[in-house]
Amino acid sequence: MGQEIQKLSDKELLGLWSTKPKEVYAILLKRYTKATYYQCRRIVSLHEDADDAVQNTWVKVWQGLDNFKGESEFSTWLFRIAYNESVSLLNKRKKTDGAIAIENLEHGHTGEISLDSKEIEAKFAAALEQLPDKQRMVFHYRYYDELSYAQISEILKTSEGGLKANYHHAVQKLKEFLLH
Repeated sequence: MGQEIQKLSDKELLGLWSTKPKEVYAILLKRYTKATYYQCRRIVSLHEDADDAVQNTWVKVWQGLDNFKGESEFSTWLFRIAYNESVSLLNKRKKTDGAIAIENLEHGHTGEISLDSKEIEAKFAAALEQLPDKQRMVFHYRYYDELSYAQISEILKTSEGGLKANYHHAVQKLKEFLLH
């Protein structure tokens, strides 16, 4: 049954939770750890903080899977937990470390500006860091994860109209930051 269980959908897999919790958890962990890490990393920025948020997320998943009702996709539920853990960690960090340092992008260029791909990536990352938390998350979910507004609405517990406005404002701020 080892290979067969791995091919099950999340919903089918979760149906086995009560009889095979360790196997189900191991498969879910394998399926979603990377995506969970990248989601957390987008919020907290630092690798070590993302690792902590991921670990906390999976502990909560283990503790709370008995209460998962299946009213949403497992991934939506998981990403909501990861979002909450990341924001919680970020808030703790802000209280202890002060404001998060934004990468200094001053390159000392004079005359014609030529940026390589790493510089562009760094500038874009810094622009993302400038966005308010909610706008940054909506942008990531929509642009990078290609989630629908309905899916994002479930994760962030916000109206779709509000999410569309957040996404629009995020795009406008990113354009402004990158063009100046």
